[in-house]
Amino acid sequence: MKNDAFFMKEALKEATKAGKIDEVPVGAVIVIDDKIIARGHNLRETKKSALGHAEIIAIQKANKKLDAWRLEKATIYVTVEPCLMCGGAIIQSRIKKVVFGTKDPKGGAFGSSTNINDIETLNHHPEVVGGVLKSECASIIKDYFSNKRKK
Repeated sequence: MKNDAFFMKEALKEATKAGKIDEVPVGAVIVIDDKIIARGHNLRETKKSALGHAEIIAIQKANKKLDAWRLEKATIYVTVEPCLMCGGAIIQSRIKKVVFGTKDPKGGAFGSSTNINDIETLNHHPEVVGGVLKSECASIIKDYFSNKRKK
């Protein structure tokens, strides 16, 4: 059985793809039964869409692959703590577990900026694990923005 670090490394590969096309390097993979069923990385600039977050792209691919909107058995691995929009999509798709690498103090919706799981009236609350490969996930973001400021 593969562990959280294994799948986070796969999400980091997606983040690297985003960085190579000058997108903010965030990556996500969705796993069911120890198998990756969908991948995504940020494409906001490429698609000229505010919805082009890694998590949204991965969720859409998983929905299409399974021909279902519910992802009740899924775990999503994301290099950066999901924002409110992505947190909402995770809840709406009924993803069982969220595993993220580094916190997002300005926009993270699972404990940093706010905690969407604190909204008691929501009908779904995923399990959340943060800090998996934290330094690697933080480094790829920090390096990206450091290089952007140098240009």
